[in-house]
Amino acid sequence: MALLGRDAILNADDRKTVDVECPEWGGAVRLRSITGAQRDAFEQSCLIQKGRERRVNMRNARAKLIILCAVDETGAPMFSDADLSALGRRNAKPIDRLFEAAQKLCGLSEDDLGELTEDFDSAQNEDSTTD
Repeated sequence: MALLGRDAILNADDRKTVDVECPEWGGAVRLRSITGAQRDAFEQSCLIQKGRERRVNMRNARAKLIILCAVDETGAPMFSDADLSALGRRNAKPIDRLFEAAQKLCGLSEDDLGELTEDFDSAQNEDSTTD
């Protein structure tokens, strides 16, 4: 396998798309993979931190990921953050179908959010470097 350089990585066309049939809505929805920065923002949006306590907040998580991934035929985002509540009120079956496809497309497993809080908890239990 060839060793990649900076330009090869930064110029790679690595965003993938998939069309997901949503017969409940009368057609298909195109999803595009997210960037590393978008994944970080999505994961952060699913966490609530109060002081030293961190927990997962799955409220509208499916709609949040769909908003990040859904694009029109030109590749422009289909939704904005302002659509979060309205999208979250749509039929759960196609929302779940889109969410599962987006998870697969973006390399997100069901355990990823749980691991975020586990990592935080284990870091809390390590000895402090300050007195």
